[in-house]
Amino acid sequence: MTDWLSDRNGLLHAEDVPLSAIAARFGTPAYVYSRSAIATAFEEFARAAAGRRALVCYALKANSNLAIIDLLARAGAGFDIVSGGELKRVLAAGGDPAKVVFSGVGKSEAEIRLALEHSVRCFNVESESELRRLSAIASATGKRANVSLRVNPDVDAGTHPYISTGLRQNKFGIAHDAALAVYREAAKLPGIAVVGIDCHIGSQITELAPFVAAMDKVIELAGALSREGIALEHLDLGGGLGIRYDDEQPPSRAAMLAAVFERIDSSPVVRDLEVMFEFGRSIVGNAGLLLTRVEYLKANSDKRFAIVDAAMNDLMRPALYEAYHRIVPVARNPGAASRYDVVGPVCESGDWLGRDRDLAINEGDLLAILSAGAYGMAMSSNYNTRPRPAEVMVEGSRVHLIRDRETVESLYALERRLPA
Repeated sequence: MTDWLSDRNGLLHAEDVPLSAIAARFGTPAYVYSRSAIATAFEEFARAAAGRRALVCYALKANSNLAIIDLLARAGAGFDIVSGGELKRVLAAGGDPAKVVFSGVGKSEAEIRLALEHSVRCFNVESESELRRLSAIASATGKRANVSLRVNPDVDAGTHPYISTGLRQNKFGIAHDAALAVYREAAKLPGIAVVGIDCHIGSQITELAPFVAAMDKVIELAGALSREGIALEHLDLGGGLGIRYDDEQPPSRAAMLAAVFERIDSSPVVRDLEVMFEFGRSIVGNAGLLLTRVEYLKANSDKRFAIVDAAMNDLMRPALYEAYHRIVPVARNPGAASRYDVVGPVCESGDWLGRDRDLAINEGDLLAILSAGAYGMAMSSNYNTRPRPAEVMVEGSRVHLIRDRETVESLYALERRLPA
C-alpha cells in the first residue's frame, strides 16, 4: 500500500476521501490520483538535485493529463515530449517551452516546425536523417535548433524487452560507436547548434548498475567530443527509474541521482555541464489507481473469474507486458477469500487485469488496481466502443474532476455515414 492510501475502519481511502464516495460520485471505472504523492515524488528528485545546474523533466508519455502537467510546471519541472501533441499539452497547461526537450524517433516535419516556432529547449535527435531534416527546416525558417544526439550505449537495462531502449537491436538512438561521426556532421550543418548528449536506456529499471554503465559510455563520448573541439552544454541522462508494483526494491530517487552525480563529479570532462533528467513513471506511477466494480463472479472446472467493468482498453499494461498490478478490495469483506482471475468485458482472451489473486469479494464490490498512475490512461483506447474512464485527483478531503468520462456519442462524433 502506498502512503496516500489507507484502510480506515475497513474502508480504503485516497488521502482523506473514501474510494467508495468517488465511485458513487463519478462512477466506475475511474482513475484516481493523489496530488500529494505526485508533488512529493517530484520534490524528492528536485531536492536530490538541489545546488546543481540540473533540470528535472517530466516525461509526458507516462500520463499527459493537463492537471498533472500544470501541477509539475508550478513545481518547476521541465518536460520531455515525444510528439507535437504533447508539446501542445504542455503549452495548454502553462508549461514553459524553454524547459521542453523533444525526443522520439519519428518527428514529422509539422512537429519540428511547431517545436521550432515555440523555441523548445532542445531536440534529442535519433538518426542522421532526422538531423538533416531538422537542419533543412531550421535553416529555411531562419531558426537555430539546439540539438543533443540520443546515444544508444548498448547497455542492458534488465527490464521487459518492450521497454528496453538502450540495446543495439532497439529502434532508439544512434549507436555509441557511430555517434562521434554524426556529431562531426552535426557541428557543420546550418541551423544546428550542438549543445548536449542524450541517453535513455529503458524503463522500470530497479538497479543502479545500468545507469552507471550508461554514464560511463556517455562520459567516454563527451571526452572524445572535447578532443574534437565540440563543446557541450549539458548531459541529458534520461529516466527509467522503476517503481514498486509487487516485491521490487528499486533504489530511492535520491540514491539514483547521488550515483549519477558521484560519477559526474569524478570526471573533469563533464563536471561543469548542466545535467538533465526525464522521469515519468517514478513521478506518477505509484500516485494513481484504477477504481473498478465487480460485475459478475463466474467459475468453471478450472478457474474462478471476477469480471469487472474495467478492461484492457482502460489499463493495457497486463495484456501488453504481462505486467503485475496489486488488486485490493475497497471495503474489507469478512468472507473467505477465493482465487480469481480479474478480467474485463472486452471480447479478447487477453483482456485480463490480474491472474490468480486471492480476494474475498462479492458481485457489486469495488476493487482498486494499484500503481496505475503511469501508462494507464495514457495508453487507453476505445476498443469495443468503450468510453474511457473519468480521471479525478484527490487533495486532502477535496476531489477534483480532471477529465470527464467519455460518452459513446463522443466516440463517433467525428465519423460520417455514407451518402444515400
